[in-house]
Amino acid sequence: MNTHSTATELPVLIAGGGIGGLSAALALARQGLHVKVLEQATELGEIGAGIQLGPNGFAAFDALGIGDQARALAVYTDEMVMHDALDETLVGRIPVGEAFRARFKNPYAVIHRADMHGALLRGAMASGLIECVTSTKVARLEQDALSVTAIDTQGGRHVGMALVGADGVKSAVRQQLVGDEARVSGHVVYRAVVDKADFPEDLRWNAAAIWVGPNCHLVHYPLRGGEQYNVVVTFHSRDKEEWSVTEGSREEVLSYFEGICPKARQLIELPKDWKRWATADRDPIAQWTFGRVTLLGDAAHATLQYLAQGACTAMEDGVTLGEAMRVHHNNIPLAFAHYERSRVARTARVVLSSREMGRIYHAHGVERLVRNDLWKGRTPERFYDAMEWLYGWNVENCLNT
Repeated sequence: MNTHSTATELPVLIAGGGIGGLSAALALARQGLHVKVLEQATELGEIGAGIQLGPNGFAAFDALGIGDQARALAVYTDEMVMHDALDETLVGRIPVGEAFRARFKNPYAVIHRADMHGALLRGAMASGLIECVTSTKVARLEQDALSVTAIDTQGGRHVGMALVGADGVKSAVRQQLVGDEARVSGHVVYRAVVDKADFPEDLRWNAAAIWVGPNCHLVHYPLRGGEQYNVVVTFHSRDKEEWSVTEGSREEVLSYFEGICPKARQLIELPKDWKRWATADRDPIAQWTFGRVTLLGDAAHATLQYLAQGACTAMEDGVTLGEAMRVHHNNIPLAFAHYERSRVARTARVVLSSREMGRIYHAHGVERLVRNDLWKGRTPERFYDAMEWLYGWNVENCLNT
């Protein structure tokens, strides 16, 4: 057997079995490739919290062949709505019903992160081409002209024809290839899921709702058929933060929301258990492919949460990588270069726009007044025009550069 045929029989390695990693695995399996996913956790799964799904997210689900599963698990909201958290002023309202769906060919919805990950995992397992190995954290890489070897933290060696680094904000793959540091934002996010029975009746809206305040905001929306509600609060920490996910403190949350109107304050009184994220993003880079290794999702373009696009763009990455492999007949160097070329500017725009949206959400003083005037009288069509660049993505245009 010659060296080339041996190399082509190797799997594509994926470091990380989260939403991005499984999306890439599914997309590559749909091109007939064997895939080996290396996941550091003891089992594949996601922390329970909600995710907002734009039309581009549903376009990605469809391209991965699991659109029906995802649609069955999502809650379809009527609108996105923003209020001022100090005085309850309505800042903006964007209907996401029939006109929105007609414009973007897909809905806007919310879904439980675990349900979303589960749909991807079931699709991966059904493919017959994807192996998932848990309790395996990639520590470093070696590569030659035809293969990549991932060495895990226990010294295990995994050989593949290529490797996709989908190992998150603290990516070991990126650290070896790029060597830059994550940009800790100082913004802390608390997330919780609350049962409907415990959720205030006057906030049981079928909407992705946000209350924006000085250096803080609060979000809520229904999950799982309206039987639960996702609650998210964000604030600028008074302490020096490092990127982390830990158990939250009710006392800490309460200390950051003085002056918030009573209607919004109800949200921070609700959860019994909070998860605390000290958030970080990455400064955009122009190159994330190095030989037979490329980056994907947070490892490539970690973003803050203000556009609700982290999961959607990771799925877009997976779909685009699969499409690049298809058009280049699984030629790794050509496909990886085309994938990178198609994704760098778009994902950088998401990262930079998310930072700016965070500033708008958290405006105070005169900037707050400007923010509250920003969208007055704007028609739904003008909102949709502004969203076209983001929500207009689909498998047909994903390789356009």
